[in-house]
Amino acid sequence: MAPHRKARPSGTRIAGIRTPVLATAALTSVALLSQTANAAPSPDRKPSVEEVEKKVDDLYRQAESATDKYNAAKEKSTEQRKRVDTLLDDVAQRTQKLNEAREQLGSFAAAQYRTGAAAPDTATFMLADSPQDYFDQTQLMNRLTGRQKETVDDYFTDRSATMKKRQEATESLQTLTESQEALKSSKTEIQKKLGTARELLSRLTAEEKARLAAIEKKKQEEARRQAEELARQQEAARQKQAAQESSSSTTTGGSSGSSTTVPSNGTKAEKALAYARAQVGKPYVWGATGPDSYDCSGLTQAAWKAAGVSLPRTTYDQVDAGMTVPLADAQPGDLIFFYDDISHVGIYIGDGMMIHAPKPGAYVREESIYYDGASIIHSVVRPA
Repeated sequence: MAPHRKARPSGTRIAGIRTPVLATAALTSVALLSQTANAAPSPDRKPSVEEVEKKVDDLYRQAESATDKYNAAKEKSTEQRKRVDTLLDDVAQRTQKLNEAREQLGSFAAAQYRTGAAAPDTATFMLADSPQDYFDQTQLMNRLTGRQKETVDDYFTDRSATMKKRQEATESLQTLTESQEALKSSKTEIQKKLGTARELLSRLTAEEKARLAAIEKKKQEEARRQAEELARQQEAARQKQAAQESSSSTTTGGSSGSSTTVPSNGTKAEKALAYARAQVGKPYVWGATGPDSYDCSGLTQAAWKAAGVSLPRTTYDQVDAGMTVPLADAQPGDLIFFYDDISHVGIYIGDGMMIHAPKPGAYVREESIYYDGASIIHSVVRPA
């Protein structure tokens, strides 16, 4: 009978030492934890150039989105200020008219007193701030002439209207205050994000800045390649349409008109583009509408205004200011909107290119509509 043997413990050898299964598992866990610790960024670790680039781009985008909030609040505040000023002027004029009417009513009461038609305190009470109770006395009203009664009726009608206007002015002042608070909040948010972006960029060394520039150049090259591809697709589509129209014309025995349909807003689009091109090289400044600097929607608004078309101030209002068309059918002058929150806009110039005011620190320039990738394009709108 073979002697009894203990089973050999399973495991692995490390430097000639046999380790049991539990020990192996423990060592594996330690190794994984070590790898995780090495992969996790330390709070004191300096971010890579790629991380800085992404963070700065995100901050600029957030600032641009906040700029639209700022523009909307500023526009609302401006409109509300005009309304308040108009209301206050109206109230002042109405108050002056009431004061004059009160003096006239006082003279009526004094005359009634002199002729004995009213009690001795009538004239004094007539000059009080609230003469309503007095004029409820039937005796005096019966003694007033027709013209005097008409004056009394007009007084109380105007007094009621003035009180309503004063209430309206008070409410408008409150709305104006809220708009100005929103304006201040948006401005603070923008400045904070831009300050963070500048701080991140300031920490880069000369070598890191060179790497960042190389990354940006590579992105621009890819964006231009995509623009050229779109241009080829659009040209192929135009040639196909021309061939179909030519074939149709031949089949029907000729056509008396042009085979190419000229868009109704062609001349206006040309004027808008001419204006936009003249702004190339001017700085991006958030909230600016020209003529020395622009933000993105400020540029598109000014360009189309030069063509006689009034666009709203913000990107998320401009996107509804015309007809949406497919990107493949985009024509010069169309507005190209970007990102899910519609926080950026440019003017299409053809061949996959546009003119836009990109971001803080940059200047109005021609650039591929794919400047940040194809996925960011939201929609194309042809202004009405």
